[in-house]
Parts: sequence; C-alpha cells; structure tokens
Amino acid sequence: MTRKPATYADLEALSPHVVGEIVAGELYATPRPAASHGTVSLHLAGELYLSFARGRGGPGGWRFIFKPELHLGGDVLVPDVVGWRRERLPKLPNVVGIKMAPDWLCEVLSPSTARLDRVRKLPAYAREGVKHVWLVDPLARTLEVFRLEGPHYLLLATHEEEEVVRAEPFEALALELRVLWEDVEE
Repeated sequence: MTRKPATYADLEALSPHVVGEIVAGELYATPRPAASHGTVSLHLAGELYLSFARGRGGPGGWRFIFKPELHLGGDVLVPDVVGWRRERLPKLPNVVGIKMAPDWLCEVLSPSTARLDRVRKLPAYAREGVKHVWLVDPLARTLEVFRLEGPHYLLLATHEEEEVVRAEPFEALALELRVLWEDVEE
C-alpha cells in the first residue's frame, strides 16, 4: 500500500507538545527538545547576533531567526537557528513559512532528532542550496562545520569541548565553544 504524502494539515493536527516537519513527503513528529538543546541554540544565536546582525565587534550583514518554519521544495523544515546575508534578504518577511533557503543554518542535535537531521534534512538543505550547515551536539560537546560542494556537503572540521573556533561563514568571530555549553550539565 502506498502512503499519500503528508500535508500541512497533518502538521497542524499534531499536538503542540511536538515539533512537526515534512521531509520528502513524510511527516516527522519529535518531542520538544530538552532545556540543554534550547540553551545551546540560544547561546550560539547570541554569539552570532551581536557581531553579524548588529555589527558590534564584527562585520554585520546578516539576519538571523531562531526556529523558523522553512517551506523549501515541498518540505517543511524547522532548523534551530538560520541566517541570511542581508543582500539576499533585506527585510524579514512577516509570514509563518519562509520560502527562501538560508545561507547558513544550525541544527542542534538531540537523541530524538540526530538521525533525522543528518539523514533526511541535510540532503534537503543541499538540494535547496544552503551553503553552510553547522551541527552542534550538546551531549558530545562538538561542532561540525559543513560547506556545500556541488550537490553534497563537505565536512570542513569537527571541533570539540572548549576550542576557540573560526568557522565558515563566520570566520571573523573567534567563537569559544565553552560558551555554548556553559549552562549544560555534563
């Protein structure tokens, strides 16, 4: 028996206690993330925001959104933090589903989402031309940095623990990884 592709109505019917996404026509419902997931996402967004959105101590030129709903090529995706260069997105649209692929995004991995983020969502991001993807794992305390090369991502580096990182596309910032997990239990 062939299943029909998931629809936006299927997403709307989900409990508010889950995060719903549609990837390649399939509905995924995952539990809301743990506090550590949200804390790491917020710390990362904060580190990038002042330098790259506000231009304080950095070059500026970016727009960031926390947990947006992206409508890309039939998929409905909810990455943790996304960014667009201002020349591509001069103003943030006042809509629920943004249809323009970001220039950079970050997925904060959790046990319930890591496989979905790596196996299903990364190919969708590549298909849509997202140039840079970061995968942050709060439990392993790692940051993986990917750049789109042709139709696939190239892993540029894996950073861990308390390294100070200058990572694409935000090389102007010396990101201290310890800041990301400073409020997270080991």
